Amino acid sequence: MPKLAPIHWKKFDKFLLYVGCIFDHQTGDHRIYKRSGLKRPIVLTADTQVPVTHIKTNLNTLGIDHNQYLEILKKI
Repeated sequence: MPKLAPIHWKKFDKFLLYVGCIFDHQTGDHRIYKRSGLKRPIVLTADTQVPVTHIKTNLNTLGIDHNQYLEILKKI
């Protein structure tokens, strides 16, 4: 299984939109996304790279596993 790696925030933004999240608002450099059925919103820092720990946390919130995430990244 390939390891997760930090990713540019714009690429992660495309991933979130692909899986049905909707950009809600931005406060400072924090972008907030919502999707029906989520217990809490997804928070993405509009910094150059999204750390692996943030990717894992957001995947857990979305209910998407490691392999699904990597397959989606190949598509977008």
